[in-house]
Amino acid sequence: MSFLHRSALAAAVALSTIPLAQAPAAAADRVLRVYNNNIENLVRNNADGTCTRISGPDHLTSMLVDDNGNTGTSGVQAPDLLIVQQVRGTGQATAYADQLSAKFGYPAGTYQAIVAWDDPEEWGGTHKCSQQALGDLKKRQTNGLIYNTRTLSVAAADISKYWSAGWLKPGTAYAGGAGCTLYKPPSNDASSANEHKWKRTSAIAAKFTIKATGTKVFAATMHLPEQNGANACAGAGTTGIANSGIHVGADATSLMNASAIRVIGIDANRTNIAPTTLGGFGMTGHGAKATSGSRKIDYLFVKGTVRPSSIDHTVSGTKSNHLALYGFIDF
Repeated sequence: MSFLHRSALAAAVALSTIPLAQAPAAAADRVLRVYNNNIENLVRNNADGTCTRISGPDHLTSMLVDDNGNTGTSGVQAPDLLIVQQVRGTGQATAYADQLSAKFGYPAGTYQAIVAWDDPEEWGGTHKCSQQALGDLKKRQTNGLIYNTRTLSVAAADISKYWSAGWLKPGTAYAGGAGCTLYKPPSNDASSANEHKWKRTSAIAAKFTIKATGTKVFAATMHLPEQNGANACAGAGTTGIANSGIHVGADATSLMNASAIRVIGIDANRTNIAPTTLGGFGMTGHGAKATSGSRKIDYLFVKGTVRPSSIDHTVSGTKSNHLALYGFIDF
């Protein structure tokens, strides 16, 4: 598992064994609070070409909701799981996790991060920011899972290997998926500037255990390439599940099959992916509103009993280029 920061993982597993006496989840409140968001490296693009850097606490305040779907109220409770895309690596993910801990008065390290790549190489140009320094903050991108060690535990063996997204290399004929391949070397961008861009789409998953009940929870984070918008690709010669460009890696599938609750958060860079797309996994999509400008390209699929939402499971004030999705799951 060389793609994970071993010391961070060891700390995460150690913290996940905190005795139940320190985990205050009440038996009467059997709910798993899950969010999904592409946090865009905590840099937000503005319509005039400028960019704004967003602090972790400000982003969290804009995303976390109470049981009525409202942000910034005293009813907002600590989340159990954040599925995120586009973080710079272990450093940013851990800092963001610690800011989440502080928000709820917990010690640093209470929330732990799992990322697909510890410190991915830089790629790309300005990232559409007129301020080069802010654009540069988006040059390292990976995907992660941030979890609450007060309520969830995870073993090192229950973290999957990363798996690659599908891709249609520019200039390749699509032919109903026949031209698709896995987006990783040697099938990656030809230009040296984008040589490492494929790492931004590496997916990662884990099987967690709810401490209070022993219930197994599968979670995965995915970020599909921009090309998936026009041509669904999930690997060699395939358009993916229901022509969506989505696929789940072999290690992750084994973890998913052993889990009662299943959650997948995706920036698919593709519209019109139906809520029933992952029905074969027992999962249903939640939230129908646009998540990126006028387009819905972000998805949250869940197997479990999700509480109704007055805001369509979509948080309109999220301080990111993407709106967050959430699901409060009874168990």
